[in-house]
Amino acid sequence: MSIAAASHGFLSPTGVEIAFLLVGLLTFGAALVTVTTRQLVHAALWLVVTLGGLAVEYLLLTAEFIAWVQVLIYVGSVVVLLLFGLMLTKAPIGRSPDADSGNRWAALTVAVAAAAALVWVVVDAFRTTWIDLDGAASGSTKVTGESLFQNWVLPFEALSVLLLAALVGAIVLSRKAKAADAAADRAAGASAPGTDGDPGAKEGVS
Repeated sequence: MSIAAASHGFLSPTGVEIAFLLVGLLTFGAALVTVTTRQLVHAALWLVVTLGGLAVEYLLLTAEFIAWVQVLIYVGSVVVLLLFGLMLTKAPIGRSPDADSGNRWAALTVAVAAAAALVWVVVDAFRTTWIDLDGAASGSTKVTGESLFQNWVLPFEALSVLLLAALVGAIVLSRKAKAADAAADRAAGASAPGTDGDPGAKEGVS
């Protein structure tokens, strides 16, 4: 072990570690805005920033394959699916107070508990594992791809079915909303004064 490696510690971070910390703070801030904003479209756009920040973190960890998968699948597919769902369900562009369920404290408690459990699991699993950022890449595209499509193929396909179900659900909800609006318009036209089943009255014929 060289003298430089021996003297390296938390009080003497490298440029990569500083960039990792800054990008992490930016990603964390974007995630907070995503879950606290009351504008659905803004939440989807901030989600793009959050997922993009995670892709940059993977690049800084020399995991190029995972970074590109993050961009292609999550940023390029999941967010586009969310935006299509917002458009198909005619979600309001501006502020949406109705989207707030009022269970902020319960949601915050669950989020903090889930984050604490996730951090504990990761720290416990990788307590003695260190990544040499200056050395060769620890993984390759071939190894990562084989692990993904052999050991994790079922969750991968389940996620695909889930995204398809979400898109179909958005289409169904939009069609129901259109049918309800059409029925309401017909009811309003039938109950309007001077238009009681008289086609001439609707056309302005006396």
